[in-house]
Amino acid sequence: MLNQLRGRSLLSWLDYTPQEVLMLLNLSKNMKERYYLGERYIGVHQGKTLLMVFEKPSTRTRISFETAAWQLGMKTIYSNPQELQLGRGETVEDTARVVSRIVDGIVARVFNHSTLIKLTQHSQVPVVNALSDECHPTQVLADALTLWEVKGKVNGIKLAFVGDGDNNMAHSLIAIGARLGWDIRIVSPKRYWPSRRYIEDAEDLGKRTGAVLTVTETIEEGVKGVDAVYTDVWVSMGMEKEAEERMKLLKPYQVNQGLMNIAGENAVFMHCLPAHRGLEVTDDVIDSSKSVVWQQAENRLHTAKAILAALIR
Repeated sequence: MLNQLRGRSLLSWLDYTPQEVLMLLNLSKNMKERYYLGERYIGVHQGKTLLMVFEKPSTRTRISFETAAWQLGMKTIYSNPQELQLGRGETVEDTARVVSRIVDGIVARVFNHSTLIKLTQHSQVPVVNALSDECHPTQVLADALTLWEVKGKVNGIKLAFVGDGDNNMAHSLIAIGARLGWDIRIVSPKRYWPSRRYIEDAEDLGKRTGAVLTVTETIEEGVKGVDAVYTDVWVSMGMEKEAEERMKLLKPYQVNQGLMNIAGENAVFMHCLPAHRGLEVTDDVIDSSKSVVWQQAENRLHTAKAILAALIR
C-alpha cells in the first residue's frame, strides 16, 4: 500500500487521506522499533541524493532529516538560498527545474508557503515541507507518534493547543487531528484564531473520522480533561515587529502549573521546541514528569525516516 505514496510531495496534511496518514504513522513506529533493535542503517535509498534548502535556522528538523537520510543510504546536500543562485535572483521555478534533474528529493524550510508550491509545481522529484509559515507537517507526525506511545491509542486523543492559534503548528495539529479522529481544541485570543481553510477541512473530515474541533478564547473550556496540552512560541521567525503586541495578548495563555492543573492529572505537556522558557511555558512545566517534549524531539528522526522511505522514488 505504501507504493501509492511513492513520488508524492508533502506540503500539508490537507493533501493526504486519513488512510495515508495512518500508513506513514505505522511506518514511523516500525522504523523506531527497528532502530531500537539495532537496525540503524536500512539503505533502501542507497546511492540517492537529498537536497535540503533552509531559509530559516533549524536544529531538530535539519539533524533529523540528515540522520534519517544517511540511515536510508542517501547523500544530503545542505544549502541556504544565498549559496544557490536563488540568492542572485534565479527564480524558485528555474531552481526547481534544474535541481530536480539531479537529486532524488528536496526538503525545504521556507518563510512563505508559496515557495513550496512553486518548488513542487516545477520539480520532477518529491518536495517535503520542513516548515513554512502555514504549516509544519513533519513535526506533527512525530507528535502523533509520541501520543500513540504515551496514551496507547491513535484515535480519540483530546489535545488542546494553547497560544497563537493561527500559527503553523496549530494548523498542522488541526489537519492531522482531523485525519486521526482527535478532539482538537484551539485555545487562543480571537485575533489569532486559525485559518478558515483548516477549520473547514476539519469540520468536513470530522463527519467521517469522528474528529471534533473547538476554537475558544476560554482556557477552562479548552483544556479541561485533555490528554495533552500543546504550545509554541508566541513570536515566530519573521514576526519580530509584532512582538510587543503578541506578548500582551498571549500572556494570559501561558502554560503554567495552574493551567496544567485545570487540564487534569492525565494531561501531558508538548512543545515542538525551541521553547522560550518563562514566556509561553514555565520551567516547572517543561521540566516536569508530565513533559514529553524530548520524546517528541527524538521521534522527529523516526518520522523523517518514514517520510523519506515512503516518498522518495
